[in-house]
Amino acid sequence: MDKMMDSPWVLRIIALFLAFLLFFSVRTELSPLNKATSNEQTDVIRDVPVDVYYDNENLIVTGLPETVDVTIEGPMALVLKAKGAKDFSIFADLSNLLLGEHDVKLQYENISEKLKVTLDPATVHVNIEEKVTQEFRVDPEMNKRLIEEGFILKEMTANPPTVYVTGAKSAIESISYVKATVTGEQGLKESFSQEAAVKVLDRDLNKLDVTIEPEIVKVQVDIAEYSREIPVVLKETGQAAEDITINSLTFTPKMVKVYGRKSIIDSLTSIPITVDLSKITESKTYEFDVKLPDGVTKISDKKIKVKADITKIEKEEQQKTPASTEETPPPTEEPNVTDENTTTDKNTSTEESEDIDS
Repeated sequence: MDKMMDSPWVLRIIALFLAFLLFFSVRTELSPLNKATSNEQTDVIRDVPVDVYYDNENLIVTGLPETVDVTIEGPMALVLKAKGAKDFSIFADLSNLLLGEHDVKLQYENISEKLKVTLDPATVHVNIEEKVTQEFRVDPEMNKRLIEEGFILKEMTANPPTVYVTGAKSAIESISYVKATVTGEQGLKESFSQEAAVKVLDRDLNKLDVTIEPEIVKVQVDIAEYSREIPVVLKETGQAAEDITINSLTFTPKMVKVYGRKSIIDSLTSIPITVDLSKITESKTYEFDVKLPDGVTKISDKKIKVKADITKIEKEEQQKTPASTEETPPPTEEPNVTDENTTTDKNTSTEESEDIDS
């Protein structure tokens, strides 16, 4: 036995056996750590909503993101459970903060302590302001180039005409425009109504983060042909009959409304009405047609009433008029007639006296 132990080969075999025994012993001890290490996992859960705790009846918070990305790291089973269930929450507690700007650290809850959690972003800059509600008038708008040539946008009205806007005090004070935009196809020439979303903008036309009530209004768009009132003028032609004197001509209406293309209508200064004097034969009201100028599509009055005041001269009066102009011979003076009679009476008296004497 001693001889075997003294043999180098025996010692070598024993040493090799002990080495294998030590190797497997160490491997067995390290295997749980290796197993745990192989179960570690990292995952990112994106767009997780952020809850915020504050007095939302009287305050407005700006600067807080709606969602964040959450990175979780830990045992695979816990990571998969958290990602699948999504029963955890991310929140910002602002209940104890005063008005103004603050840097707030986001928090989370209902996530296993064995998981490492990283939020992106982890800290946010918020502004806490007073909540304000104010009423604003809605201004409807539309691209006028959509309207057919010869037509105009007469009026646009919104129903309801006003909306209530709620937001931070600074946002309400920066409101410059409250608009409702309607759209349509090219060549509009009839009135229509359309629902439109209300937009609240600042003076640089940036959309403001506010709440609008109601968000949709109904816009009535009134489109009409372009028109303008133009004065009527009489244009006399012909000549009145010899036995007629026209004292006056009065007409109605004095103004008429004409429709058509704006460039043509705006160039008109008057609407001429041709009156043939040879057709005026008595004092009464005559009607004369209105001739449409080129480019005018229609007119408010197609006929103009002309009231004529005339005087007729009878033929007998015309004949007497020249005779009455001749000079009448002077009448015999009455004294001369009286003198002749007196002389005759005297001669007669003398003759009678002589007969008596005889």
